[in-house]
Amino acid sequence: MRGSWWIFLEVTTTVTSVASLTRKPRSKYWFACFRDVNGKQRRRSTGQTDRKKALKVAEQFEQIGRRKLAPRTVRESLAELYREIYGETLPVATVRKFVADWLQTKEPEVSAGTLAFYKKSIAKFLEFLGTAADLDLASITRTTVLGFRNHVAKRSSPVTTNADLKAIKMICRAAKRDGYIPEDPAEFVETVRKSSEQARRPFTTSEIQRVISVADAEWKSLILFGLYTGQRLADIATLTWDHVDLSRNEIRLKTRKTAKRLTIPIAAPLRTHLDSLAVAGERGSPIHPRAFGTMRRQGKSGNLSNQFSDILAKAGLRQKAPHRSTHKGRGARRTSYELSFHSLRHTAVSLLKDAGIPEAAVMELVGHDSKQMSAHYTHVGREALEKAAAAFPEL
Repeated sequence: MRGSWWIFLEVTTTVTSVASLTRKPRSKYWFACFRDVNGKQRRRSTGQTDRKKALKVAEQFEQIGRRKLAPRTVRESLAELYREIYGETLPVATVRKFVADWLQTKEPEVSAGTLAFYKKSIAKFLEFLGTAADLDLASITRTTVLGFRNHVAKRSSPVTTNADLKAIKMICRAAKRDGYIPEDPAEFVETVRKSSEQARRPFTTSEIQRVISVADAEWKSLILFGLYTGQRLADIATLTWDHVDLSRNEIRLKTRKTAKRLTIPIAAPLRTHLDSLAVAGERGSPIHPRAFGTMRRQGKSGNLSNQFSDILAKAGLRQKAPHRSTHKGRGARRTSYELSFHSLRHTAVSLLKDAGIPEAAVMELVGHDSKQMSAHYTHVGREALEKAAAAFPEL
């Protein structure tokens, strides 16, 4: 038995401070042992193999744990220790300065729409923090992030709340990665639950026919593009005839949301529609001039979404509602509906899956950005995409 228990033995060296050092046989690093202000035993890795350096870290842990340092001096004390051990200056920034720098790094990496989303979420966060936005980044705690999430959730939909939380989580991860904070305060903050009544659903065939029957010529075209390509409204509205290759029977575009390049075989019903438009279609000219002009002026599809909502109301598929809140104030929770233009994307996916098209081909055709499907996307070829496009039914 003597040889079976010795591997659990820890070598402990008591130091002049209350803190002590211990090192497990299988680890090369010294661990700091100390008691916090409540007398609870704590143990933290110092990340050091040198005993003298590890001792300094252990003493620092003990001082912080017993609250011997005022909160305002903890950061300065850690920065001094960091310089002493590593010979480098510990990065320091206020919340406002760090998020501004973070946005600059993201600008060349993401689309204009995504950058605008980040800016909007960050503006909410800074407004929530108030004067605390000008404090050190290390002042942000899990309680802070939870408070922000709950603050947004009272005023916005679960989708908006989770999107804003996602942006803050990205910032916190970057701050930890770059050494500004030792731990990520947003790591274990969960998203809010989406209520079932807010989930969008696909259109039925009869519902699409009702919508088309009350739509004008341009909106009828937008609807057909939405159904037979599965693309988002903003991407369809900004299509020009340069994106369409009738000789190869395909549409090529780069999505605004994910910057993903797609080559979409043209489904037979959409090809029939395009052939009816192609006579007037000049290279470089927009396929849907009014929608294209709206996107160019406003840079987003909100106004177009409102127009489609009116079409749904005219078709009897939704109650007509004002597009602007006149009494709830800024940031008021928006009413969520089962049917919207995005439902055409859900409809496209449903129709293809019902036709027996493999999920990987369906997701590639519509440009789905699920990370879980990314491994499958690589193996989807042109033939599979053409079979998927051919599976769309004629309305």
